[in-house]
Amino acid sequence: MNFSEVFKLSSQLCKFSPDGKYLASCVQYRLVVRDVNTLQILQLYTCLDQIQHIEWSCDSLFILCAMYKRGIVQVWSLEQSDWHCKIDEGSAGLVASCWSPDGRHILNTTEFHLRITVWSLCTKSVSYIKYPKACQQGIAFTKDGRYMALAERRDCKDYISLFVCSDWQLLRHFDTETQDLAGIEWAPNGCVLAVWDTCLEYKVLLYSLDGRLLSTYCAYEWSLGIKSIAWSPSSQFLAIGSYDEKVRILNHVTWKKITELEHPITISSTKIIVYKEVEKSPTVETERLAFPPTKALASSLFSTKSKYDIAQVPVSLHHIKPVADRANPRIGIGMLAFSSDNCFLATRNDNLPNAIWIWDVQKLKLFVVLEQLCAIHLFEWDPRQARLAICTGNSKVYLWSQAGCVSVQVPMEGDFHVLSLCWHSTGNSMALLSKENFCVCYLDKETK
Repeated sequence: MNFSEVFKLSSQLCKFSPDGKYLASCVQYRLVVRDVNTLQILQLYTCLDQIQHIEWSCDSLFILCAMYKRGIVQVWSLEQSDWHCKIDEGSAGLVASCWSPDGRHILNTTEFHLRITVWSLCTKSVSYIKYPKACQQGIAFTKDGRYMALAERRDCKDYISLFVCSDWQLLRHFDTETQDLAGIEWAPNGCVLAVWDTCLEYKVLLYSLDGRLLSTYCAYEWSLGIKSIAWSPSSQFLAIGSYDEKVRILNHVTWKKITELEHPITISSTKIIVYKEVEKSPTVETERLAFPPTKALASSLFSTKSKYDIAQVPVSLHHIKPVADRANPRIGIGMLAFSSDNCFLATRNDNLPNAIWIWDVQKLKLFVVLEQLCAIHLFEWDPRQARLAICTGNSKVYLWSQAGCVSVQVPMEGDFHVLSLCWHSTGNSMALLSKENFCVCYLDKETK
């Protein structure tokens, strides 16, 4: 594993381009675009105010910078350095900005969610979409970029509008059986739209592209309901994380529950491997025990840098007692994600903040548990294989794969606390982000 030098960063705004050639980062009001291989600066753009959001177009030819406080979006071209565009929403204000799938339209959401303005970079035309709902995830595009689903709120009722992205014509418009719609998300194959209700009402609705209600799922009718949702890459499974500390998985044929994954405080099964991060470097014997016997010597990096032990069951995980009378209590499944190869599901139960649960999707059983010394800030799967990167807000980065797990110190002077990370599309590197800096971590062949 190799690390680049440290570069300045603001607001953790750092993103690889979709084609993998560039790395964009922000320093206050400046946008810096670097070559991924050399990290040399290719372009340096100066914006009108501090940048609060950046996003690449799908073809990596343009990048937008949103300055929400000023109600302004600036767009820069990677091919034509002298071309730029400024979109000013004026008194309407700005709370969100994103690209359309074609990379030539920008969707701006005005303050108070009064409307969405669709700006065309090609024709300079403007169109408006009324009544967007202010919710967790109110806009969703199909993976092929053909359709957009929009959550709407009008006359105190929730609706979904489906648009054709090529000409922004309305395809379908229908109401939903929700009390207070919280989010929408397309299945990766673009055939089914998942809609979920407020956390006070446990309800998931599944709609077809023509607006038909395919199924409704409700696990229970008491207390708090849904906290997180994730589709499997194959579109065969929908994982629903709930406040009752369980994940329920629905299948794509009947949309019925096929299993329920629990997250108890104590792991007692001898069939489950629990990797426990330890403060001191383990002995050679312990290091070898930290990996399945057939994989023990698969990586010299793993064997020399690992700071995990295999804990003897039963293992009691570190847990916190949630404050029940406060909003957004720290309880339930707040994070879940499928691996890119559809083999594993990683979850975090928020009242067991130091543990990551990794489930075997084929067997629908718990595969391994990782317990960290610090609370988990973020985990993200390698886009090419079943390898999980983890950060916990300290100066280390963690990797798990079927070969085992490794803890690596980021070799930087001073404080470099990894608060977030993002993978390169090839899985060969990732950007590690701290509060004011970032670096690139390169993974050599031994760690793949």
